[in-house]
Amino acid sequence: LGRAPDGPDPDTYTSRYHHTDILVVGGGPAGLAAALAAGEAGASVLLVDEGAELGGALLSEPRLAIDGTSTFLEDTASRLAAMDNVRVLTRTTAIGYDHQNILACVERLTDHLATPPDGAPRERLWRVRARHVVLAQGALEKPLVFNGNDRPGVMLASAAVTYLERYGVLVGREVAVFTAHDSAYGAAFALADAGVGIAAIIDTRDSVDPALLEGAAARGLEVMAGHTVLETKGRLRIASVTAAPIKALQATRRLACDALLMSGGFTPSLHLFSHTKGSLHWDEASRTYLPGDKTEACEIAGAGRGLWGIAPCLDDGVRGAGEALAAIGLEGRAKTHTVEGDWTGTGTSHADLPNPQKGRAFIDFQNDVTAKDIRLAVREGMRSIEHVKRYTTNGMATDQGKMSNINGLMVAAEALGKAPPEVGLTTFRPPFTPTTFGAVAATRRGATFEVTRKTPIDPWAETNGAVFEPVSLWRRARYFPKDGEDMDAAVRRECAATRKSAGVFDASTLGKIEVVGPDAAEFLNRLYTNPFLKLAPGRCRYGVLLGEDGFIRDDGVIGRLEENRFHVTTTTGGAPRVLTMMEDYLQTEWPDLKVWLTSTTEEWATIALNGPNARRILAPLVEGLDISPANFPHMSVARCTVAGLPARLFRMSFTGELGFEINVKADQGLLLWERLMDAGAPHKICPYGTET
Repeated sequence: LGRAPDGPDPDTYTSRYHHTDILVVGGGPAGLAAALAAGEAGASVLLVDEGAELGGALLSEPRLAIDGTSTFLEDTASRLAAMDNVRVLTRTTAIGYDHQNILACVERLTDHLATPPDGAPRERLWRVRARHVVLAQGALEKPLVFNGNDRPGVMLASAAVTYLERYGVLVGREVAVFTAHDSAYGAAFALADAGVGIAAIIDTRDSVDPALLEGAAARGLEVMAGHTVLETKGRLRIASVTAAPIKALQATRRLACDALLMSGGFTPSLHLFSHTKGSLHWDEASRTYLPGDKTEACEIAGAGRGLWGIAPCLDDGVRGAGEALAAIGLEGRAKTHTVEGDWTGTGTSHADLPNPQKGRAFIDFQNDVTAKDIRLAVREGMRSIEHVKRYTTNGMATDQGKMSNINGLMVAAEALGKAPPEVGLTTFRPPFTPTTFGAVAATRRGATFEVTRKTPIDPWAETNGAVFEPVSLWRRARYFPKDGEDMDAAVRRECAATRKSAGVFDASTLGKIEVVGPDAAEFLNRLYTNPFLKLAPGRCRYGVLLGEDGFIRDDGVIGRLEENRFHVTTTTGGAPRVLTMMEDYLQTEWPDLKVWLTSTTEEWATIALNGPNARRILAPLVEGLDISPANFPHMSVARCTVAGLPARLFRMSFTGELGFEINVKADQGLLLWERLMDAGAPHKICPYGTET
């Protein structure tokens, strides 16, 4: 599975947000039709597809004439590119679908370039918020489970068609086809028309569509209906298959071949839909899960909801776009498509096929899980499909069950003697495909690993030579050295200056929470060890917050501004933790209390003014309040005007009396600081930092 690197990632990554009316995931037939219909209706559209070019299944179907033209794909792509309201992102995988219609998409920017431009990012993470989503992710061809199905040269029938039609590559010269679904006949016919020998078409079904039999006969192809493959043989790659009638396994026949194409039908790609916790419904006719009840504003279109054939998927894309448009108040135009040469059909679904040789029939090709492993898990007592998954590793890790889940479920259900819907399906988890840590981290690495929050007074501190330190997510001034001072010398000077005259400190990073409501005092009284019911308006009190285990969670000063309004301060690092704890108790333990909580940490800039001359500096700047010792004693709080700015003034200090804390609106913090420095200049006011 690979080895984690231990060196720094040499690549760079980026991210951005995007808002759109309609997000279409998947650029196949259904997705193209949906994006075009939504774009023509005037909606803003984002179409993402993980391929290097749009088209999906259409890229492997060049013989089709859609709406009377063989250039439908090129024409549609050109029309989308010409629309100003449509953005198309190729090489972009939608990896996760979260609540309230936000999807994460990873765009690969430079991996395909031989010489990427200097400084160009490798990948971009898109966080897309859509009013409505159309999921057109298509379906994945399902392998058949039989002895020797992992031998090199055994592949999905659709893969062989893609090699042929998109890349001009033949997967073999003498090919056998093993199927339980009509789709594999299309692969056999395409290869035969390209000059490939077809050893036989081995079909597990007794009855085959006469039109398919006629197509095979016209090309001289043998169809072995009601047969299965018992084993494959060959050194280094497949050389032959052994086939037999399902009802007479002893009547074996060996067919030479250099490739074996298999098709067990198709499994709708439901991973993103499952991320939303949307329900899945078992469809007995197709023996697979289909999308059920939705939890988000989304539509599922095309093969992703069990449709098969190009024409039905195109029409369903238009339908999906119409539903999405109606949901956002726009009107789409109905349209149907004609497709000449389209393949339609059905199939049957198997658990694993007869295996009298007791060989290995693989279900999960990545984790090497066999049908035997699934049955062993059931014998060992695993009854839940989630337990079977973990016991066997079937569908775990990067695959997330794309190729193996339905086959594993059916084998487990058969071993348990239950119907598949009684056993259920494992949970699909994001990301949809393996995703680099770099894409997820984007620019958050090194110095930008976490956002650095700065106070309004930070520019002044930087200009005046402050040495900073990180405190929680904040950058705070640690001390202000002068004339080559080291930290110890600077701290001694700042301490002495504050004790002798006055010092000023930026305390804006302290957490601040507004607690409001008729039951605010009762709420704080229950949370903090200190009594708050009898605290008078205009007074403040030190509070200690404990957890239920008796350990201290935080502390701070709480001021009662009015009967029903408190200004609560917390430690710098404790602000989010305290607010979360308050919300937890308010919502789960005391929902009857009428209290509203608002984080105001970044609303207020806080400046602490301390020292014997603090009042002399502050008093001339205060309007509307007498701050004399008699009128404004220790542990008082009041609204007033300071230096012409509306303020909340506390008389209290964490460095000892005499002290004040002045709170003004954040965008006025730097102005207040400068006015305090000017007013304090005659008293030799000294800025000090956290170390002091």
